[in-house]
Amino acid sequence: MSDSDSFIDEVTEEVRRDRLYATFRRWAPVAALAIVLLVGGAAWNEYRKASARAEAEALGDAIIAALEADAPATRAERLQAIDAGSQGGQAVLRLLTAAAQVEAGAPEAAVAGLDSVATMGDLPDIYRQLAAFKALTLQSDSLPAEDRRTAFEALARPGQPLRLLAEEQLALIEIEQENTQAAIDRFQAVLSDAEASPSLRDRASQMIVALGGTPEAPARGGTAQAPASQG
Repeated sequence: MSDSDSFIDEVTEEVRRDRLYATFRRWAPVAALAIVLLVGGAAWNEYRKASARAEAEALGDAIIAALEADAPATRAERLQAIDAGSQGGQAVLRLLTAAAQVEAGAPEAAVAGLDSVATMGDLPDIYRQLAAFKALTLQSDSLPAEDRRTAFEALARPGQPLRLLAEEQLALIEIEQENTQAAIDRFQAVLSDAEASPSLRDRASQMIVALGGTPEAPARGGTAQAPASQG
């Protein structure tokens, strides 16, 4: 290699090095900022998780303390005084408060609280439907049978989480309206449903016998037992 070639190579290498340093100086602040954001984001996520865990634990402790009261009215008052901090937590509190209010002899207040949960649009369906179901069962003496029938039929649609429990309530409405055969048919449908729990099947079978019918055993080889049974 000639001296001129060696000189050209050295100059070329120096130019490359200068360009590399220039590029580094140009983008180093951006790279540093990206690292800070990544590290800061991870730290923020950990902080949020820790905060959510602490809030959940505090809510659980407050609920346990409220439920330790002997008098149902006192339990209801203490539960109502708790700040849930989230819509889901508030829904759980109102469900528990409603149970205490019923025990304390205040079903109207319980229904009002349950209705408020049933209309929380951002809640999962199971919470809203559970609240609606409980509210309906508390109004068996005050709400007309046809109104309750319409509401339970909505809860008994295929795919709904409380479908079979709503069917059981519809059968009880048939009894209330002296539709004995219709009640037996509904109880038999519950008894034959693969998703019914053993306790729900027992209740349906007992009601069929009490109404003068004969329970028909579920057919073998039907739909497989669902993992989450009702009743």
